Amino acid sequence: MSTEIIITIIILAGTFGLLLLTKLPPVAIFLGALTLTITFDLAPLQESLKGFSNSGVLTIGALFMVAAGMYSTGAITIISDWIIGKPKKLITAQLKILPAISFGSAFLNNTPLVAMMIPSIRDLSKNSGLPATKLYIPLSYASILGGTCTLIGTATNLVIGGMLIDAISHADSNAPFMRELTMFDPALIGLPVTLIGLFFIITFGKYLLPDPEHTIDTSAYKRYYRAEFKVEPKATLIGQTIDQLGYLNSPTFYLTNLYSKDHTVVPLSSNPPIGEGDILVFTADSGNLQTLWATSGLVPINVLTEINAPRYKRTLVKAVISKQSQAVGRLVAELPGEDSPYRVTIVGISRGTKPLDTSISNHRIQPRDLVIMEVDDSFFYQNRKEIDFISVKKLTRTRIQRTDRAIEAGLITIAMVAAVSSGLMTMLNASLLASGLMIATGCMSLKEAGRSVEFGTLMVIASAIGLEAAVTGSGLSAIMADLLAGIGGKNATIALIVVFCGCIFMDTLVTNVASAVFMFPIALMMAKQLDVSFMPFAMVVLVGASCSFISPVGYQTNLMVYGPGNYKFIDYVKIGVPLTVVVGIVTILLTPIFFPF
Repeated sequence: MSTEIIITIIILAGTFGLLLLTKLPPVAIFLGALTLTITFDLAPLQESLKGFSNSGVLTIGALFMVAAGMYSTGAITIISDWIIGKPKKLITAQLKILPAISFGSAFLNNTPLVAMMIPSIRDLSKNSGLPATKLYIPLSYASILGGTCTLIGTATNLVIGGMLIDAISHADSNAPFMRELTMFDPALIGLPVTLIGLFFIITFGKYLLPDPEHTIDTSAYKRYYRAEFKVEPKATLIGQTIDQLGYLNSPTFYLTNLYSKDHTVVPLSSNPPIGEGDILVFTADSGNLQTLWATSGLVPINVLTEINAPRYKRTLVKAVISKQSQAVGRLVAELPGEDSPYRVTIVGISRGTKPLDTSISNHRIQPRDLVIMEVDDSFFYQNRKEIDFISVKKLTRTRIQRTDRAIEAGLITIAMVAAVSSGLMTMLNASLLASGLMIATGCMSLKEAGRSVEFGTLMVIASAIGLEAAVTGSGLSAIMADLLAGIGGKNATIALIVVFCGCIFMDTLVTNVASAVFMFPIALMMAKQLDVSFMPFAMVVLVGASCSFISPVGYQTNLMVYGPGNYKFIDYVKIGVPLTVVVGIVTILLTPIFFPF
């Protein structure tokens, strides 16, 4: 065994160990490992850095911006509300959420899609009382399964597609048969895998997933606000009952009163439908008040001074009324004063820790009252000396979505998928054009586009591809291929099983992308030794590396739901192991049929 191979093994072992045993950021670990491979000259520099120019990595970055455009316009929210609604039973929620997420993940990168759905699942759980622990892991798994259906579904697919192109360009006369993957090549295996996987999750998931843990009630320590909203014309809320909207008996906020547009009291016990111009009065803490404020179709009614900026450019702030404020001693209805420089809308008011027991307009302002206001950027300049408001804090958990651009965002995304599906342009070209059009049409700003790109994720993927160059350049992949080929023997089907198991083993230790880039050259070497087509091996690596269910560290979406679901490592093992077995059986049986040796 050469010195280069020994150094490569040490670097890989150190990388895996740091990922498993420390809390260091993955980007720091992978960049450090790549730096060591360059330092010890384990592969040509150009090969070590090829991940930073890999078309799959660049495509992922562009897709983050496309997803941000879909989110900032509310297109995702509108689709989610239309498809999912407010289910009352767990199986109903899973039947509405999981297939929809799988379908969406086939055409949008699943990482930002899951990020957008986590708050929706959280709100659904709070409003309906459904156990979030039985929804978060299925959310991640459904996105992973759906992502196997198209070339753009997951980062793994894009990276493997890019590596396949690189392999074809460097192929010699002895290389096994291989070709570029088309948009829907993965669907031949991914669609059956997804359908069977979803059936398993919905049927057995409720027994394998944990029940929610009881937590200490902290409501006694929360500050509650009174908030008043009006229903806008043509709002999607119109026609739905307060129970359907989750406003009746919600555990997180209280709908205390409902008035029709002629100010007639509407009894809540009758579960009335919402109408245009209705006024809804809520009691909520600041977190849930932000959610209500960002709800499409609801606008706060206590406008003190008109704000010229469109609502999606406004900010929500929390502030304390100072003793010097000119508003002290006056009714809210009497504001603003003649000399007031502020352009604000009052969203909620609290005195002490309790909400108001009267309407906001009839409340007399006192020092230390806590107000939540909708403001524009000029507010912060006008209040720079903190004469009227003190302890001003921006509330940034939610933003108003620009729903007037939702149609444009949806059409741009559909056009992107259609252009790739028809072969008109590459995924990288289409996603870059789509992200540019999102900015040009006002679906998102340049700042939002920049914030949406998870550069840490891209650096991890690019560095992992660089590590693959060291695995190949040092000769380690050839040794691993010989070892795995010895286990698989001369039978190509058994060799596929070995490759799939190798991917799952790597998934459990590291990320899915690292698993893919590590197993890709090994699978290529095995196909060459067996003198068979590489395409079935490429598809098994694609599915095996993507379907990381056993470990939270194996896939980014697993990590994303780990905290919100308050899961333990064993929770993933309990449902992940049998699901992996099911997916493995389906993959090994179908792959040789659609991609012959």
